[in-house]
Amino acid sequence: MGHYFDTASPKAEEFICHEEIAETLEYAGAHRNDRKLVEEILDKAAGCKGLTHREAAVLAECDEPDLVGKIFGLAREIKKKFYGNRIVMFAPLYLSDWCVNGCTYCPYHLKNKHIPRKMLSQEEIRREVIALQDMGHKRLAVESGEDPVHTPLEYILESIRTIYGTRHRNGAIRRVNVNIAATTVENYRKLKEAGIGTYILFQETYNRKAYEALHPYGPKSDYAWHTEAMDRAMEGGIDDVGIGVLFGLDTYRYDLVGLLMHAEHLEARFGTGPHTISVPRICPADGIDTKDFPDAVPDEVFCRIVAVIRLAVPYTGMIISTRESREVREKVLELGISQISGGSRTSVGGYAGEAYGAAGTGTAEEDSAQFDISDRRSLDEIVFWLLEMGHIPSFCTACYREGRTGDRFMSLVKRGKIADCCQPNALMTLMEYLQDYASAGTRKLGLEIIGKELRNIRNDKVRELTERHLKDIEAGIRDFRF
Repeated sequence: MGHYFDTASPKAEEFICHEEIAETLEYAGAHRNDRKLVEEILDKAAGCKGLTHREAAVLAECDEPDLVGKIFGLAREIKKKFYGNRIVMFAPLYLSDWCVNGCTYCPYHLKNKHIPRKMLSQEEIRREVIALQDMGHKRLAVESGEDPVHTPLEYILESIRTIYGTRHRNGAIRRVNVNIAATTVENYRKLKEAGIGTYILFQETYNRKAYEALHPYGPKSDYAWHTEAMDRAMEGGIDDVGIGVLFGLDTYRYDLVGLLMHAEHLEARFGTGPHTISVPRICPADGIDTKDFPDAVPDEVFCRIVAVIRLAVPYTGMIISTRESREVREKVLELGISQISGGSRTSVGGYAGEAYGAAGTGTAEEDSAQFDISDRRSLDEIVFWLLEMGHIPSFCTACYREGRTGDRFMSLVKRGKIADCCQPNALMTLMEYLQDYASAGTRKLGLEIIGKELRNIRNDKVRELTERHLKDIEAGIRDFRF
């Protein structure tokens, strides 16, 4: 399968250095229970300035129970300091499962003859968006397989226009994040001009040897092209990028270090690190058995990964996959996760298709699903669950809409000022959801919590403005920006 893009440079190995990762892992293994060193690293992390990949690797290896407890405790404190009790809500929208790549862990791979191939028409996308709007979603993550014939960039751009242009009742998608294959600087400029929010691309694994074995053919088989994608995206003007690995493809130790090295590289080169880090794990799918992946990550290790990432990159948002169960999601929300999906479907046409009904609430088997969903609750059930645990489900997209992206967003976060924007907007968009979409029980609980949270806003002017806008929402007035 020939390339249809420019050839990548070998620069990837300059910032994802195999020798450095190997030395880091050896160092971490030798010092994992060096109590003095671990406590020094934790003291540094408590300053909320982040950790190096080597320091984080030591914490990931530590197995002294009391020190592990301190790692988790500090992760909870830092999560609360920067993100409070807000949890941003989103949903994935799969446009197509056509793909020319050979990823051995993904059912979309070219040689899979069992999965039905489909590309949504613009009218079908419009119906999917209406179904998502009827749930209450305001933020989507567009997903698509890589196929230059069936899903060229022009198709993605047209789909983004359709999504933003679809209005139904009080529904509107205010932010479209995009998770599509690595592309050129010119194409990233086009995505930026289309008004995307965050460009998301998972490295899958940073181990080049493993990566090449897992991607035997297709454009994605080029390790350097894929690894350098975020550099090209930021060169193309996209200042919010989201990175991640699929834990379980290689050892979690290697990929955790590689992930943090990537974040360090972006910070050093562009002055701002990743806007988000995602932490999916390998899970069952059509023709995919997790038993074939000996490095699959157990729950307790997964929780440690989340906690260590939160200590290492305290300012960065963290996203948990629909792959995870309710029990796991509940644990990691406290440790570092700031964004989750709700009522999600991972199949093409899974929200408005005949098998699912009006709001994607059916249970028919998703033949075109990219992976199995563990948490199949509706968005309303997820919102109620979050409220019960003391979290504030947020549908806010204000930072993107008001230009608080890239270094402007990170500056506010690092100075501890982002809460003045996020908390009021979280309450207002939650009120919007409660008024327009929530069940009676969710609405009752949500209104009680909004009242309590209002009293916690210390800035009098911010509190007064929030109260006024909340009353406007109750009265059906929506002519202000969040």
